Amino acid sequence: MKLVNYSLKHPFAANRIGFILYDKIVDLHATYEEMIATDTKLGGTHVTSNPDAFYALGSKGIELAQKVERYVKDKGATNSFSREEVILHTPIPNPSKIICIGTNYADHVAEMKGEIPEFPVLFAKFNNALIGPEDTIQKAKLTEKLDYEVELAVVIGERATNVAEADAFDYIAGYTIGNDISARDLQKRTPQWLQGKSLDKSTPVGPWLVTKDEITDPANLTVRSYVNDELRQSSNTENLIFNIPHLISFISNLITLEPGDIILTGTPDGVGLAMDPPKLLHDGDVVRLEIESIGTLTNTVKDER
Repeated sequence: MKLVNYSLKHPFAANRIGFILYDKIVDLHATYEEMIATDTKLGGTHVTSNPDAFYALGSKGIELAQKVERYVKDKGATNSFSREEVILHTPIPNPSKIICIGTNYADHVAEMKGEIPEFPVLFAKFNNALIGPEDTIQKAKLTEKLDYEVELAVVIGERATNVAEADAFDYIAGYTIGNDISARDLQKRTPQWLQGKSLDKSTPVGPWLVTKDEITDPANLTVRSYVNDELRQSSNTENLIFNIPHLISFISNLITLEPGDIILTGTPDGVGLAMDPPKLLHDGDVVRLEIESIGTLTNTVKDER
């Protein structure tokens, strides 16, 4: 299923958790309340309307959401809205951690004149950077070298500590698309990349979370990026140097992962900085990312005022 973090356009309302079915946004909490009113056996459970609280429930929350989806398929949806009535926000608005993987496609390592790493290269982003599928990418005044990076994003579904690779998929909630926007001039001015990777309102994630049962082979997904309809990146997640089970095991042996945490798994070759001449992002550019079995994430770049 496709889980969304949405709000109504009119009247203005708080963000709520929902899902997409038959081109409608179905409110999860309201529909669940309707469902349990007709099935007293479900009376002891609860589904929150708050997206952060929902993901904190882990796999239990997703299992309840899937029950609601089956109910709607059978009975129809009374608590639903057209796409035009809502605003979609980044699926997980306040993850406790956003962990990014650098240099995780060999062709990207080569174009950046780097070396294949022995261990996964980890860096962080923070919530200030997150934006959704209907937001603009803010090009900060500090940077003249803003770049795009299409990435498969893995969302954690269970608390994970010292996870074995063989068990890694048990800890996944689902997948979405991330754009690891990078201020290359800021990124490169020190050995640590953080300052070029976590600028305000710079990192689109979305448009929804696809639960893991819908993507049986995340190691074989086509990933592409376009700028103003020009194809820039085209690869497949089979080309990851460190695959998803390895990343979850590696990270969880260093850092406890919590439900809702996001792992951005790395980007393939074709970034703007590596082109000759470089093709970096400017005010008004439209960046479109596509990942097979997930969908499309499109955002426009806007200069900071």
